[in-house]
Amino acid sequence: MEYLKFEEQVNALLKKMSLREKVGQLNQQVGPCNEEDMKRLKDAVRKGEIGSIIMAHSATAGNDPQQSINMKMYEELQRVAVEESPNRIPLIYGRDVIHGHHTVYPIPLAMSASFDSGLIQQCYRCVAKEATADGIHWTFTPMLDLCRDPRWGRIIEGPGEDPLVGSKLSEAVVKGLQGEDISKEDSLVACAKHFIGYGASEGGRDYHRTEISDYSLYNYYLPAFRSAVNAGVATVMSSFNDINGQPVTSGYHYLTEILREQLGFQGFVISDWDAVHQLIKQGVCETEAESVALAIEAGVDMDMADGHYINHLEESVHSGAVPMDVVDQAVKRVLRIKFTAGLFEHPYSNKETLDKKEHLKIARQMAVKSMVLLKNDNQILPLKKSQKIALVGPFVDERRALLGSWTLDGCAEETPTLLETMIDKIGKDRIFLNKDLNGLYDNTVETAAQADVIVLALGESEKVTGEARSLSDITLSKDQIELIKTAKFTGKKVIGVMFCGRPIAMEGIAEYLDAILYAWHSGSATANAVCDILFGDAVPSAKTPITFPRRTGHIPLYYNVTSSGHYVNGYYNENPQYSYNDSLSSPYYPFGYGLSYTTFLYTDLQCKNKTLSIEEIKKGKKYTVAVTIRNTGDYDGEEIVQLYIHDKVASVMRPLRELKAYEKVFLAQNEEKQVVFELGKDELGFYNSQGEYIIEKGEFEIYVGSNCLTENKCSIFII
Repeated sequence: MEYLKFEEQVNALLKKMSLREKVGQLNQQVGPCNEEDMKRLKDAVRKGEIGSIIMAHSATAGNDPQQSINMKMYEELQRVAVEESPNRIPLIYGRDVIHGHHTVYPIPLAMSASFDSGLIQQCYRCVAKEATADGIHWTFTPMLDLCRDPRWGRIIEGPGEDPLVGSKLSEAVVKGLQGEDISKEDSLVACAKHFIGYGASEGGRDYHRTEISDYSLYNYYLPAFRSAVNAGVATVMSSFNDINGQPVTSGYHYLTEILREQLGFQGFVISDWDAVHQLIKQGVCETEAESVALAIEAGVDMDMADGHYINHLEESVHSGAVPMDVVDQAVKRVLRIKFTAGLFEHPYSNKETLDKKEHLKIARQMAVKSMVLLKNDNQILPLKKSQKIALVGPFVDERRALLGSWTLDGCAEETPTLLETMIDKIGKDRIFLNKDLNGLYDNTVETAAQADVIVLALGESEKVTGEARSLSDITLSKDQIELIKTAKFTGKKVIGVMFCGRPIAMEGIAEYLDAILYAWHSGSATANAVCDILFGDAVPSAKTPITFPRRTGHIPLYYNVTSSGHYVNGYYNENPQYSYNDSLSSPYYPFGYGLSYTTFLYTDLQCKNKTLSIEEIKKGKKYTVAVTIRNTGDYDGEEIVQLYIHDKVASVMRPLRELKAYEKVFLAQNEEKQVVFELGKDELGFYNSQGEYIIEKGEFEIYVGSNCLTENKCSIFII
């Protein structure tokens, strides 16, 4: 997206602005809670000392209760800005609308499991319409932190462990939020975060240090941000973490040389909450004024919440610590986005009347396509609507957790429970409940005796996911594990429905369940979607966007790992017992895994042109890979066909497998289709440690199948 077309207006406005007002445009303040806050903020806005307001009252807004948006207050602050401030520059209001506003969609990690970019984009188009109707201009999403450690609470906000999945999610969210024209009143300014490497927080401990090589930075952590920039993302948020001992907030190499010069980003960068001040705690400066100079010269254009820019930037310019040109460039970037987003034309809320029933319908579709069927022994699912169901577990009557973390404006009271939706689906006479409802006491055997099958509603609260909500152990609670065993020992078939934000360690759990539906925290329509799948009104198609380990102690465990020099690549079943003496190191469920109610047969994998030269590839020639897939089961269904590559010999170690393409294919019963992929320069090269994209000669193994462990392969050669 071109953000330079308003340069004449930006330059004209800049010439009229005092230094104080320029600094004000770089200052984001916390929204008002009361009349005292309003008076203070109105005075500052009137003087041109505030450029943006974040509509939240704490840094961990995803878990802390937040006030609903007081439209009267925000409209009044905007009126002061456009009518009474020195140059009538509108405020830009930001809020964490991460995976839904009033209508809540699945957490982003769950959406990634759908492998359905078109539907994700459609969801975020709905998100933008609802948010702009409440006066929100800007949202701090998509979160693009690739993460290999599900102990980290914020893993729920991102795409999982794969850079291609992250890139596809990135593009879909940005296009959905910003729409075809970002200046339209129902378009929401997107913010790609956290640049960069926050998801590699050591030990899954939030806010901690990271160790990222340049090779990993370019090949794993940057692709999703590159995709966001290419999709026209208007803003980027810098991350708290350090890389090579340099906090990214003060990292000129990362925010300017890589983000702006290499990726071509044209929008503005905002710090994370209080991150400028945290430079002092991180030990790279002593004073607030020094932190300001480090951050703005690194490329942080707007300061979130801590007030350091407005308190110290003027004096830093006057003292010569910060050149005036650095300030001017930051202000121009902010103004460009305000002009491009149409804030000068329509500064107030979008008054569009919304069809929220349609939004809820789309949320239900997204939830269905996000839920992963992990196990289905003897095809126990789908259930017959005539069967008698023992419905047991702590999530039978749960509402709030289904929405997930980072749900500021979703209404838990309006979110149906699993019990309610199951009654709607099959009637209450076929449902048997424990007296205590959650099933954690002694009624399970008695309840199960009355039923044909047991459905256990299990999971984790939204309170153990999100920001500053990491776990050292990602298994279910002991009470729930005991409940699973009790249910199994009744002799009935047991179905586990798991309402979780992160993947959990499955050893000691999955063995006791006959079927597992991983329902995630899938938003407003979670329970309806579960019942659609359980009773066969929908056929599951989702795949795991991240590895499910056997035990927490196996973390980090991810599919795109490089080869060991010994025969211990346990992920790929190469002597998995050698990694640990006390457990198998292989995943319980690998990346890209998921079952359907039907079955698919892959045949006739072909690499149609097996040899090309580097010169031909650079000129645009591609390899053609085709596979035939047939629906051999009893249901119509969708299959996510996945293509992985393995660069066998290279100048540096390359992953054993890398996802390079996928296609979602619908097949009726007995239908057969050929799926064709093309592999060229973009798929077969990699970045070296200097950030240069290179292609090398050699043999590439091509794997095509239903998950990363597929053995269907052929080879191509670059000469």
